Amino acid sequence: MSERGESKRLGAKPIKNSGRGMKKGDATWENFTVDFKEYPKGFTVNKDNWAKATTDAVRNGNDPAIVVVLGEGSSKTRLAIIELDLLEQILEEKE
Repeated sequence: MSERGESKRLGAKPIKNSGRGMKKGDATWENFTVDFKEYPKGFTVNKDNWAKATTDAVRNGNDPAIVVVLGEGSSKTRLAIIELDLLEQILEEKE
């Protein structure tokens, strides 16, 4: 599935000209700018790709998120990467 397909599946709004214009990131969803990464076997999270996601989100006035889609065909695992502080805040608000 493409980034567009993943955006649609999540109900996110794709960002026009992602990566080429002033607004960067792949899509916006809730209060997140989401950077989609699709790989058959794995994806390495490092400071550089997190910094890019954070910079793109700040430009859009959102929180950063990376959605990693691992696998191929009908066998896929979808993971979301967000800051731990934000996850703790979300969980506190639920209580």
